[in-house]
Amino acid sequence: MATINAIIEDVLANEGGYVNDPRDAGGETNFGITIATARANGFTGPMKTMTRDFARGVYVKQYVEAPGFDKIAAISPSIGAELVDTGVNMGPKVAAQFLQRALNGLNNQGKDYADLLVDGSAGQKTRDALTAFKKKRGAEGERRLLLLLNALQGERYLSLCEGRAANEAFLFGWLARIAA
Repeated sequence: MATINAIIEDVLANEGGYVNDPRDAGGETNFGITIATARANGFTGPMKTMTRDFARGVYVKQYVEAPGFDKIAAISPSIGAELVDTGVNMGPKVAAQFLQRALNGLNNQGKDYADLLVDGSAGQKTRDALTAFKKKRGAEGERRLLLLLNALQGERYLSLCEGRAANEAFLFGWLARIAA
């Protein structure tokens, strides 16, 4: 669980504290948790008073355990961390789809492991494919897979800006999540 705690601490650091930017379609946030997500998880107070511990609990429950990213992190801590961070920012389903698409593109036309259904569920087949990929490609493969996930994330950010001009206010900051 130490790895998951470190991942969540990184997410909390990236997300910061209370924000109520009228350009943000998510509305009020605190520690990156939108008001809708906070309410759905039982928080009833003013967003400014939401605690870091409450946010941490939401992240673990909704963005680590529910999508199975803790199991991905057990196979590859760096890929697990990337999925959690991307999931927080874009939704866990999108993060899992990025991984599935990337693994499909890297499977040597199905010779290294079978193609995955890109369904946004990081289940056993996705974990098996990641394990097979790691076995075949090693540490350098993980590094390149992470680069591909970051490329997909960057393209998604740009698409969000192209689809909603107000998002351009956030693009520069969003890119900090993928600049390494």
